[in-house]
Amino acid sequence: MNNKRIITLAAAVVAVLLAGIVWLFVSLSQQKAEAESLLELAEMDKLEMENEYVQFAAQYSEMKTQINNDSLIAQLDREQRRTEELLQELREVKAADAREIRRLKEELATLRKVMRGYIMEIDSLNRLNQALAEENQTVRSALSLEQMRTASLTSEREALSEKVAIASQLEATALQVKTLNKRGRNTEKIKDVKRIEVHFALGRNVTATTGTRPVYCRIVKPNGEALTQGGTFAYEDRHIAYTMKRDVEYNGEATSMTLHWEVREFLSPGTYRVAIFADGQNIGNASFELR
Repeated sequence: MNNKRIITLAAAVVAVLLAGIVWLFVSLSQQKAEAESLLELAEMDKLEMENEYVQFAAQYSEMKTQINNDSLIAQLDREQRRTEELLQELREVKAADAREIRRLKEELATLRKVMRGYIMEIDSLNRLNQALAEENQTVRSALSLEQMRTASLTSEREALSEKVAIASQLEATALQVKTLNKRGRNTEKIKDVKRIEVHFALGRNVTATTGTRPVYCRIVKPNGEALTQGGTFAYEDRHIAYTMKRDVEYNGEATSMTLHWEVREFLSPGTYRVAIFADGQNIGNASFELR
């Protein structure tokens, strides 16, 4: 009888050890998949930042050829060197270094604001030049000379309009995600989450085009799949799934928005990534945890 008890006890211990090994293997596999998904998103984010830094550096070079102001050219040259230095720092940093990536993203936002200021200043100079050209037209008999000046100003304005496209990009600020239970209270427990709310504001931007535009929100699960009902939108020469969409009337001033997602599917534990898109650009990002 004692031998049977010993054998039974040993079998139970072995079963428990095997169950623990299986659980550890499954847990490590899930963590690896989640880490790979997050790293892939970080690499995409870094590549997009690199493209913007390259565009800014090229635009400063272009702008210097379109003005005849030594002081302003020196300022543009200084900003171009700063942009190129930050680009080099970004290329050397690893995508997984969240602190450095966040710092360089903040630097990019500052560069965008600086670029916007120079565009407005150069545009003001161009308007002044245009006014002078119109005055010259009344006192000069050489009409062909005036036409050449006007054509030159028009060409410069068209070139500047391309730069305005980047400076006028919207930004989603104060991005906040709430996971709510059926009573509308915050919860991080997966089994209790019935609704996901995403709050943010489209920042003030006087150079942005006003009017109605669609704003998309994409929530990506830990396994890399998006929460979606099948809708897609164009982003970087491809179509990707979105979670929520809202058409908003934007007038250049700060505009608050709240989007709701009713949970109708299984949610797995881990880190969820939230991205906001407008005008074909990724304008804001956040993440939240479920357990």
